[in-house]
Amino acid sequence: MLTPINTKQFKKDLKKYEHKKEVLKELKIVMMYILKEEPLPVIYKDHTLTGNWMGRRECHVKNDVLLIYKIFPESREALFERIGSHSELLKM
Repeated sequence: MLTPINTKQFKKDLKKYEHKKEVLKELKIVMMYILKEEPLPVIYKDHTLTGNWMGRRECHVKNDVLLIYKIFPESREALFERIGSHSELLKM
């Protein structure tokens, strides 16, 4: 099992969802898949990112709620960087 690491920004982003129980429940499920190193079900649309986010992955926790994370296999860690909408996270 991977060790979770939450960035300060992830913790700040998460506060926006503290009253959205459905999102938090789904986020917990997604994070457990990641930490257990199990493939995410197709419904979460997990994929790699490019550009400024190269080396990271993104999945859809809910419709327009995205999770950006990075796996460090050598240190057995999962870095959870951001959670938010497309417009919040992927501004170009």
